Amino acid sequence: MPARADQSTLTQEDTAGRLRRAVNRLQRRLRQESLGGLSPAQASALGSVSRYGSPTLGELAAIEQVQPPTITRIVASLTEAGMVTRVADVNDRRSARVRITPAGERALEQMRTRKNAFLLRRLDQLSPVEQLSLIHI
Repeated sequence: MPARADQSTLTQEDTAGRLRRAVNRLQRRLRQESLGGLSPAQASALGSVSRYGSPTLGELAAIEQVQPPTITRIVASLTEAGMVTRVADVNDRRSARVRITPAGERALEQMRTRKNAFLLRRLDQLSPVEQLSLIHI
């Protein structure tokens, strides 16, 4: 195992690399902590539907950067789980829009609550000085 670098000798490049790795680990851990039975793709799509209102399937595919058949499968599974509904577009009856349901909103809120609880547990493990240093990131 390589020796740990003395904090005072770290370059900005070293610090940037360490920060990137820490953020990536945190992101993976929060995703694991919070999905509540949804796949990462389902959770992401659900969040996007909540954020963007009622996107069309094509708009949602572009937002999520996936192909239309993929978003169709994701939306079908979310619809089956009662988290979104598909409604006809008022301007183009051939097109469907996706809306989040109250159950979908509750699921998102539970995911956020679990993420916050995880972060609170981790923050409790830090000293007050370490907690303050996070504010400057």
